[in-house]
Amino acid sequence: MIGRLIFTLMLAGAASSASAAEGDPAAGKAVFQRTCENCHAAVIGVNKVGPSLWNVVGRKPAAVPDFAYSDAMKANKEAWTPTALEAYLADPRGDVHGVKMFFKGLPNPADRANVIAYLQTLK
Repeated sequence: MIGRLIFTLMLAGAASSASAAEGDPAAGKAVFQRTCENCHAAVIGVNKVGPSLWNVVGRKPAAVPDFAYSDAMKANKEAWTPTALEAYLADPRGDVHGVKMFFKGLPNPADRANVIAYLQTLK
């Protein structure tokens, strides 16, 4: 009985960790609106200080037409996978040295997971 209870608790914890890693798109939209939207649009073809983030997940860096990317971003060849976005959103200037983005990053892992989940909906 105790073994089954421990196993059930372990499964619940694993499910909770998995859902936290996957993120909540609605919560991510709120973080995006509060933190990212001043510089990035979530619609196709609208560049602000930063490029449009429409369809960013899976896209190659520096791929938005008519946006003046830094040389550092142009040299970045890794596609914007959820893993790459996680590293970049944690510390943009540390992840891609020489980027123009002044944003210091999202220190909270749940905020990053939620923003990434939201970005995955932008298609």
